[in-house]
Amino acid sequence: MQLALVHARYQLLEIMRIPVAVVGSAFFPAASMLFFVVPFTGDDPTAATYATAAMVTFSVLTANIFQYGVGVSEDRALPWNPYTRTLPTGPAARFAGRVLAGLVLTYLSMLPVVVIAAVATSARVGAVQFLLGAATVAVISVPFTLMGLAIGYALPSKAAIVVAQVVFFPLAFGGGLLSGPDTAPGFIRAIAPYLPTRGAVELMWAAVTDWSPDQRALVSLGVWVVALAALAGWAYRRDEGRRYG
Repeated sequence: MQLALVHARYQLLEIMRIPVAVVGSAFFPAASMLFFVVPFTGDDPTAATYATAAMVTFSVLTANIFQYGVGVSEDRALPWNPYTRTLPTGPAARFAGRVLAGLVLTYLSMLPVVVIAAVATSARVGAVQFLLGAATVAVISVPFTLMGLAIGYALPSKAAIVVAQVVFFPLAFGGGLLSGPDTAPGFIRAIAPYLPTRGAVELMWAAVTDWSPDQRALVSLGVWVVALAALAGWAYRRDEGRRYG
């Protein structure tokens, strides 16, 4: 754990040296709050609460896909990363450190969404719901962390940037993050339960409201986690074999 914390500190210091990296991951969710949530649902406490939870999920999606997908791919091209992979400590501490640093940045990226919701909308949650929502953020980060790692280890940096950009918006729109629980178009309602974003936002809605999650979405989310874990593991072993085999 101590070595994992050292890796996490290194990752955070490296990212904080380029503040735009943190600003970029927080921009899209905050902009969506300002342009879509505040004007249309800001005066409705229930709708604003659901929309804020969706934007928090959007923030988790954006932060993890870009942070891991692009960040890991860029790290692979630097001399320091191959050197650390030759050390006798194994990959566990590096992975744990990267995940811890990723969680910190995920929480930072969602802060603007929470502040905008508190100041400019009627969204309100109790203390217990707030804590449940904060804990749920760590849970729903798992599939998107694995997705980012799979992209980062499978693709070179230029390709990873493109794939991350292409993937995140269809997942957000198709999962219903840009609409209310019952107001999405018909084709979105048909496909949403089978996307990881829908299962994630269902968990977030359940944490901060009295929403009953769709069981199909939760089962699908579990399937996605298993599949993405297998894909990320394959991508890591493939990269390891190419570099050191």
